[in-house]
Amino acid sequence: MPMLLPTGEPAATGWRVVDEAALVARVLEAAGEPAGRPRVVAVDGRGGAGKSTLARRLAAAVPSTAVVHTDDLAWHEAFFGWGHLLQGLLEAVHRDGAGRLRPPAWERRGRPGAVEVPAGTSLVVVEGTGASHREHAHLLDATVWVQSDAAEAERRAIDRDVAQGVNGDRAAAVAFWDEWMAHELPFFAAQRPWERAALVVAGTAPGPLPEGAIAVVAGPLPAAA
Repeated sequence: MPMLLPTGEPAATGWRVVDEAALVARVLEAAGEPAGRPRVVAVDGRGGAGKSTLARRLAAAVPSTAVVHTDDLAWHEAFFGWGHLLQGLLEAVHRDGAGRLRPPAWERRGRPGAVEVPAGTSLVVVEGTGASHREHAHLLDATVWVQSDAAEAERRAIDRDVAQGVNGDRAAAVAFWDEWMAHELPFFAAQRPWERAALVVAGTAPGPLPEGAIAVVAGPLPAAA
């Protein structure tokens, strides 16, 4: 059954079913083997698409993986206004093979810790909505676009927020989703990261899949007609 997608996002076709090992191999092949630093892979997609799940699978399969969550960079920042923070971290990874960042909002609000890519990391997975800003695309070795049915992604995102108590009760979670989409839709309409994706992964399965299997298609996706 075709996915419901926002206007302007082309539907992937020709899905291929692969196991986790084949998925990981394709991601690493797309990222290449940079000298003196870890591979940097963005896992991008709309809210509720399944990005965190994919990032966890990659991290579990590849030793010495560091996952950078854009939600940590976006904490108390403007919607999608945190790209410069990620760019600074990735520039350090390219230069030094490692990086550490305490976002300004963390300092202002007393949040402990930092966003870190330790020395000896073999793969950096940047996970989150907007992980593949065009402005820092030159610092990414590969982008994976997670494509999901919009209605299912909305349901999952709201259920997740309610379960975690992130944005209050269900009514508050729905209101936040509506506000989020008011920013996400124009952001992706301008950024179009699927046109830079080396691989597209189905966050909602296009049909029945065996246990542990994943549907993928080679990217990039063409411009929508």
